[in-house]
Amino acid sequence: MPVTDPRPPLLLLPGFLCDEDLWRDQLAGLADVADGQVADLGHGDSIAGLARQLLATAPPRFALAGFSFGGYVAQEIARQAPQRIERLALLDTSFHADTPERIARRRAANKSVSLPGEFRGMTEQLLPSFIAAERLHDTALVQRINAMTLRQGREVFVRQNAMRREDGAAALRGLACPVLVLCGRHDALTPPALHQAMAALMPQARLVIVEDSGHMSPMEQPAAVTRAMRQWLAA
Repeated sequence: MPVTDPRPPLLLLPGFLCDEDLWRDQLAGLADVADGQVADLGHGDSIAGLARQLLATAPPRFALAGFSFGGYVAQEIARQAPQRIERLALLDTSFHADTPERIARRRAANKSVSLPGEFRGMTEQLLPSFIAAERLHDTALVQRINAMTLRQGREVFVRQNAMRREDGAAALRGLACPVLVLCGRHDALTPPALHQAMAALMPQARLVIVEDSGHMSPMEQPAAVTRAMRQWLAA
């Protein structure tokens, strides 16, 4: 008889220009309690379409964790199939719909990155928005983030940037499963106050603010993030 894996399935959704390396430490640190799989979000033309594709291949029930852009995809999965989510983690993300200003900024960025020239990934100019100030001189971390964004490349940049972000409040309010809401203390893109508001939508949510971290908490403070996720998986 085939041996079934006793560990619950855990679907991990990376962020904008991120791949499985974002979750490297969590995959290793949670391997004894979850069967972690990282989704590829570098294709498709809409967040709703990405959610449908993931649901088509996912187990009947699974734990779901979404980081940043992946958090929007996770909320869309919650909108389409809330009954299939055993538990949900939202890390360094937002539940607010796009504003005209944000759409305009992303369109301008897509025009800029589509000009002839080398795609540079996470540049020095962008880094201060993504990681805590004290980590800017962490050469290994900076190189790892830049390498990840370069692997994703110009095409994924344009595709993910073009996808409209929808309001997730209604989908989140309807969830009855254990929820982890987590962000870095110094997250400049999706700050703690935003996560406090997100957690308030769900009475069963646990809010965790990770100290000494910016937006890239799974990479900046992997031990703290893994610890919070382990507690969430046991809830």
